[in-house]
Amino acid sequence: MSAGLVNKPRLILFDLDGTLVDSVPDLARCIDGMMAQLERPAWGEARVREWVGNGVERLVKRALIGELEGEPDADLYRQALPLFMTLYHRYNGQRSQLYPGVKPALERLGQAGYTLACVTNKAEQFTRPLLRALGIHDCFSLITSGDSLPRKKPDPLPLLHSAEHFGVSPAQSLMVGDSSNDVRAARAAGFAIVCVPYGYNHGVDIRDSEPDAVIDSLEQLEGLFESPGLPMA
Repeated sequence: MSAGLVNKPRLILFDLDGTLVDSVPDLARCIDGMMAQLERPAWGEARVREWVGNGVERLVKRALIGELEGEPDADLYRQALPLFMTLYHRYNGQRSQLYPGVKPALERLGQAGYTLACVTNKAEQFTRPLLRALGIHDCFSLITSGDSLPRKKPDPLPLLHSAEHFGVSPAQSLMVGDSSNDVRAARAAGFAIVCVPYGYNHGVDIRDSEPDAVIDSLEQLEGLFESPGLPMA
């Protein structure tokens, strides 16, 4: 890619949690509610924020063991997951918020003729209601959730599926995300990758994953295709 620029794409894919939406307030509420029903201590929003990014199943496991990696007792997990799912169906979208600049950026990109799609590891039963609750569902021509296909990010399949759906090559496609999973998926798929630094990457600076560029707001995204002054990551 040229210095300071990302090649102008035909297709732009957006991650959801941590990129478009801060969903931790709802997730933490449900995790702590689950823990209360299991008669275990609550974790609080700050701790849950460290664990988000690999789907709710992994989030529940992390809450049960208090760690990023590892497996909880199988019987405990089978008891816990339905509790969380019931709570998340109830509270999904109530406290979540779009990050600043997200909606105007999506609207401008759509008006400029870019094809926009969403690729998330969140299950479809939660993805679409959240997008609708926050008023951005109709910004996307395709929504691929974590259970839409046999594999999810960091596997490249969801990205390649999206490109094939629109008849666009990976070289003409861009992934926008917040985590190392997004970077790994994009690299494996042959997509360019731009990241935001404010999302969920388990406390690790996203620049360590070496995306093609890091932007502070999605409102800067289109400038990457036009302004040579914006530095690469």
